[in-house]
This record gives sequence, C-alpha cells and structure tokens, in this order.
Amino acid sequence: MDYDERTIQQVWERARAVPDQDPDEWRLDECGAWIRREQYGARLAEFGWRILNTEPGPNDNPARLRPFHYENDFDIANRRPHCRVTADHREEAPGTHVPMPVNRLLEQA
Repeated sequence: MDYDERTIQQVWERARAVPDQDPDEWRLDECGAWIRREQYGARLAEFGWRILNTEPGPNDNPARLRPFHYENDFDIANRRPHCRVTADHREEAPGTHVPMPVNRLLEQA
C-alpha cells in the first residue's frame, strides 16, 4: 500500500528513538533493528524499512501501523513481531555512545 508523507512520518515517530542518534534520521523498529528515515521503501538498503499493519482490519488506520526493517515482519494472528534483524551491540560496552548504527541477522532456528 502507498502511504502519504504525513502517514509515513506518523509511523516513523512510533519507532524508538536512541539518545546518541538523531531521531529524524535513525530509529529502532520493534525488533530493535536500525532503520533510517530516508530509506523508507528501499527494500535492498541496509536500513530500509516498511510500514506494516499490526492489528486486524484495514491498512488505512495510522494507529494500527508500525515501522519495520524490511527483513522483519509482524504476525497479526499471534500479535508479535517476527524478528530476523536486530541492532548489533556486541562490540559496545554498556552505556557507551553508539558511533554508527549496525544491524546483524539473528540466528535462525
């Protein structure tokens, strides 16, 4: 579904902002994966993201929409995210500055 810029921005603002990064450029989806505002709709981009409906019903209600990295999905029936990608914090000490967002694929079961 195509969304207008107002809806895209409303959904973007539902993603989690991180203190060390500009919230107008970087946020985390519900799986904890980095997404970049300018990469909305960019399926092959490292931080590309899309808008998914997270509740039963039509996709035109902004309250039901959430941002997800292109590799992540949402299972409406079970009401939970299906996470394949998350932020990579393996090399960061707790409480340190995030110098550059990096994602990693999660181990597949």
